[in-house]
Amino acid sequence: MLVTERSERIRTNSGGLGLAGARSEEFALLPLPAAPALLSTEEGIVVRATEQAAKLAGETTPAALIGCRLADLVVRDGPVSLLRSRTGQHPVRPLSWPHADDARLRVTVLVDVSDLADGGHDAAEAADGDERRWLIEAQRIAKVGSWVYYPETGELYRSPVLAEFLGDSGAQEAVGVLAMIEATHPDDVERARQFYLDVLTAPEDELLEVELRDHAGKRVYLCTGRAEYNRAGRVERVQGTVQDVTEHRALERQLRDERRKLQDAQRIARLGTWEWDLRSNVMRLSNMLHEIIGKPANAPITFDSYLDRVHPDDRGWVRRAWRPLVEERDPIEVEHRYLRIDGTTRILRLHGTAIKDADGHDVLVGTAQDVTEQRAVVTRMERSSQRFTDLVSITPVGIGLFDRAERLVDANDALCDLLGYQLDQLRGMTAKDITHPDEQHTNLPTPAENSGIRRRVPQRVLVRSDGEPVYCELRTSASVQDDGTHFWLVVFQDITERRRAAEALRYQATHDDLTGLPNRTAVKDLLHRLLGRADSHRVAVLFCDIDNFKRVNDSLGHDAGDELLVALARRLEGGLPAGCTAARLSGDEFVIICSDIEAVGGVDSLANRVAGLLRTAVPVHGQLIRVSASIGAAVPDGSASGGEDLLRFADAAMFEAKGRGTGKVSLASPALMASADRQLQLEGQLREALNNDGLALHYQPVVDADGVVVTAEALVRWPHPDRGMLAPDAFLPVAEQGDLLRELDRWVLRTALREAATWPVRGGRPVGVAVNLAGLVPGGPEFVDAVADIVAETGISWDRVILELVETALVDLPSRTRHEMGELVSRGVRFAVDDFGTGYSSLARLKDLPAQIIKVDRRFVAGVGGDASDFAVARAVVDMARAMGRQCVAEGVETATQFHVLSGVGVDAYQGWLFSGAVPAREFRDLVARGPMPIPGA
Repeated sequence: MLVTERSERIRTNSGGLGLAGARSEEFALLPLPAAPALLSTEEGIVVRATEQAAKLAGETTPAALIGCRLADLVVRDGPVSLLRSRTGQHPVRPLSWPHADDARLRVTVLVDVSDLADGGHDAAEAADGDERRWLIEAQRIAKVGSWVYYPETGELYRSPVLAEFLGDSGAQEAVGVLAMIEATHPDDVERARQFYLDVLTAPEDELLEVELRDHAGKRVYLCTGRAEYNRAGRVERVQGTVQDVTEHRALERQLRDERRKLQDAQRIARLGTWEWDLRSNVMRLSNMLHEIIGKPANAPITFDSYLDRVHPDDRGWVRRAWRPLVEERDPIEVEHRYLRIDGTTRILRLHGTAIKDADGHDVLVGTAQDVTEQRAVVTRMERSSQRFTDLVSITPVGIGLFDRAERLVDANDALCDLLGYQLDQLRGMTAKDITHPDEQHTNLPTPAENSGIRRRVPQRVLVRSDGEPVYCELRTSASVQDDGTHFWLVVFQDITERRRAAEALRYQATHDDLTGLPNRTAVKDLLHRLLGRADSHRVAVLFCDIDNFKRVNDSLGHDAGDELLVALARRLEGGLPAGCTAARLSGDEFVIICSDIEAVGGVDSLANRVAGLLRTAVPVHGQLIRVSASIGAAVPDGSASGGEDLLRFADAAMFEAKGRGTGKVSLASPALMASADRQLQLEGQLREALNNDGLALHYQPVVDADGVVVTAEALVRWPHPDRGMLAPDAFLPVAEQGDLLRELDRWVLRTALREAATWPVRGGRPVGVAVNLAGLVPGGPEFVDAVADIVAETGISWDRVILELVETALVDLPSRTRHEMGELVSRGVRFAVDDFGTGYSSLARLKDLPAQIIKVDRRFVAGVGGDASDFAVARAVVDMARAMGRQCVAEGVETATQFHVLSGVGVDAYQGWLFSGAVPAREFRDLVARGPMPIPGA
């Protein structure tokens, strides 16, 4: 490129000697043969000469020849040429060819033929030798080899340079043309052969060209060929050249790649170039810029036509923005909207500056870039930033920006309101200044910069301007401003109300809703702390159960019972000595925990004091209710007893006290504790039996007046591996204390329905099955779903299922519970009131009980044959049940007299030893299969 540019300057020059001489040093690096040689431009101006050429021309230095015209130095004179010199004219034979580095420069070697011109044969041979040597050297410099082929003889002559190209030693210059063709790359062999054939058939003097690679594919050669014909029209010989153009082609590829990369870069950047000739007022645009503005590449454009497409709102100031460049030649930068011919609007950013051309005239050049998408992104970012700013401003949580020294730089209104300051007051305050003095941590929980991690502090106590504490949750994140400054973004969430709500929830979780006393959870926590101390032997637990509390609920209602419990709780709170805590476990059970029994005078003293507090008369619903409590006490026995053990021992002692009568106190003795341990062991065995189907069901039939079995009550038994068959009264209290009643009811219901589904059917009427529920009761969690799942699992018909509940479980039922029972009734399930008549105000409540079957208690049935009162009660219940559309079943029928009396008053069905006791499942199947049972006295 350097040679080309310098040659271009010489070529455009007038060719004077002085100018060429002044520029000759620029071509000093170009190679020339070690012979009389000249380097000239296309116009024939000599730009360099060798020492040999200067000596042959009679000049003292080569500089004397630079700037001369080659035609003036060497003139044709007949068969030879003459070199004009200071000493006259010198015969020469000029040999000329393009220079290997720049085809626009030519190398001319002057062969001295003065001896040949004088007719000397030896001199001629010497001249030919020199000419041959110089020619070979010139070919080697020009990287050009030559060849001559004679078709008639098949001889091929090649120059030594060509032999070097082909990888031969050059000792043999004559080879076959096919051998030279085969020396090309395998992929180019066919093309080489076709080239040779084309040369043989081409018109005389027509020069053909082809590019071929060497056999290894590393070098590229430009091959030329021309045929010479004899008078007969046959090809006499073919001659040509082979020039190594590998570097030229590599340079061309590099230039093409660079041009492509530049074009790709401009296309990617949407960047074009422009040039404005102020003399012609014509602007020349690059293809990319034509594409950007939407004008064809051949469409002329002037500055005025460019301004016509500028957006009308921008045109005036854009014209003024160009003035510094046009008038003062100062660089400019302009960004404006441009209206394309297709109607779209683009945003262009232009840069312009002034340069001098070769003639010294000013030319304005520059770039134009389409930044429409960039501006759209910036606009979106600005809008997003504004939305973020607006959001921060209106968000109800406090937001603050702190510098790296933890000084508040900015804050939103919510943070100002939260802390009670104006913004100008908050600015400059540190994190420590707004933190409550009692707070241990005053620094911000700042994450590492550029870590991408956000920190959260669940609670930090701040201080308002009025000194009031504010509980906040903090969230911090590192961020960077537009100028690169790091800061902390901190969000302050006021959790004061949440904390109060959490404390309220925590209070609810650890305190009884009715009385406000600590509940079972709080008792466990307190005992765990006390028993973990070194003086844990001083701890005492009192378990208190209100005597006959059930009677209050049944006679006056649950509201009255609740009122009584609250009154007793207040007496305990106000009357207990220091170090003692009263708690309510459930129902009418209270627990007293003493942290130091010696400080209050011992267990007996504390128990008597508590007994006195609970032995009182309490006005409830206008009535004065006298109450007392059975109390059991327990202290650590030196073993590894825990809080649950102490509660269990105190509970067992309370049951022992209750067995001795009302208002009694009992201390858990070692024997009692051992018994409680046995009960606990029995509870574990019962739990295991439930999990492994270790229980069994017996069934007692219920018959109608004709002795037909209509239903059967399922009664659970426990075949204990060590204690034999246990009746319900032996393990139901254990199940109740171990909270197993619900699980036990599920097992009984599932087993009873599964076995009943296999009972035989006589007379087309299947036998129903009744299950007494104590833990799985209406109003409990998932009552309806549990029953429905078991019925679906066993496949029994809904109308064969009877669920028995005690009368007190069906009193004062909430509307939701009644709805649940009604849902089951609608499917066919029947509810039965068990032991009816043992409750309080039973007859008054009969109409409200959501049950279809009334079972008269055995205590009234036992006396119907001789006690007029029992007979009256039984008859009243039967009459009322019939009037209300309910079925009446008599329990405990053991004599024929009882049967006949009850039958006379209209009882619908009978259950008792008169017909059958509870029998195992297999025997009950046989009993049903035998048909109606005999009626005594019939």
